[in-house]
Amino acid sequence: MNTQPRPVYVIGGGPGGLAVAAALRARGVRAVVVEKSDAVGASWRRHYDRLHLHTTRRLSALPGLSIPRRFGRWVSRDDVVRYLEKYAEFHELELVTGVEVTRVEQAPDGDGWILHASGGRELTAAAVVVATGFNHTPALPDWPGRDAYGGRLLHAADYRDPAPYAGQDVLVVGVGNTGAEIAVDLAEGGAARVRLAVRTAPHIVRRSTAGWPAQRTGILVRRLPVRLVDRLGALVAKASVPDLTAYGLPRPTSGLYSRVREGAIPVQDVGLIDAVRKGKVEPVAALERFENGDAILADGTRITPDTVIAATGYRRALEGLVGHLDGVLDDRGRPRTHGGQSPKNAPGLYFTGYTNPISGMFREMALDAQKIARSLPRHLHTRP
Repeated sequence: MNTQPRPVYVIGGGPGGLAVAAALRARGVRAVVVEKSDAVGASWRRHYDRLHLHTTRRLSALPGLSIPRRFGRWVSRDDVVRYLEKYAEFHELELVTGVEVTRVEQAPDGDGWILHASGGRELTAAAVVVATGFNHTPALPDWPGRDAYGGRLLHAADYRDPAPYAGQDVLVVGVGNTGAEIAVDLAEGGAARVRLAVRTAPHIVRRSTAGWPAQRTGILVRRLPVRLVDRLGALVAKASVPDLTAYGLPRPTSGLYSRVREGAIPVQDVGLIDAVRKGKVEPVAALERFENGDAILADGTRITPDTVIAATGYRRALEGLVGHLDGVLDDRGRPRTHGGQSPKNAPGLYFTGYTNPISGMFREMALDAQKIARSLPRHLHTRP
């Protein structure tokens, strides 16, 4: 007999949401995944063609299903999508696509939740897991003069491949993993000139050294003291990564793990080092503003690129969904809790996929899923 008349709703059909739904189903909890697009893995389908996981296949699997060996050590974007599709099918997950949840509220009697969704729907839930994704809403800086810029300006979310930029002068703004990889893709794909605007020099790490992936190091050092990891990271960088100061990309002055704690993930080298040393990608100062059709850099340099691609990150965009709930988000719009923990004032509300650790996001979401699957049934049995 069904003793759980109201399901747990999981908002988001990406890897985090699917992992939680599968882990809950394995414990006999009915979980319904609500996805606003028409298929799972929507954000992965939109990423640029060149993208591969920066974490290894073996350490990126979600609970209950390995990633096929034929996908290789570094899984491509398309194969990630295939894996997510297979994952939902294999675990027989209950999916509702084409429905967007816009607001989550506690039920008036304090027992459960009400989800307001597109089409005027109201869904009643025993508990809610928010998994709308780390890369949710592109963040495009409001540079002075931006609207009058005569060239093409786009966010990295709209970049797919280098073909449209062949023969062009392109400025890529932002030297995170996305910006670095797009710059290399453009240089290899026929752009006439590629410049990479850098505000803060990044930590660059080899994706793998002598067969040892950087992810495994991230797992091993994650719970060590920050200062110790900073010192170890500096030693490893000097031994494995050449000094690119002469090329406009100096070594960072702050420690690697200190930067990670602030939200800045190291750049995994997938060709940036060689591209910079060969002059195919030119590091330049940060973009400050646009003026009379030119892009003005922080050092006063004026350039006139044909295209500016802003690899300037994303916002979690959770304010409309749960921002009205007291104590749920911090002052930067990030969930104060994740994994198996619920906010004190919102029991039964869980979050996954909003951290970006050096041990790997897929691995973290897999761990979160298991923690939620252990914690949430206890909440269902103890709620009023």
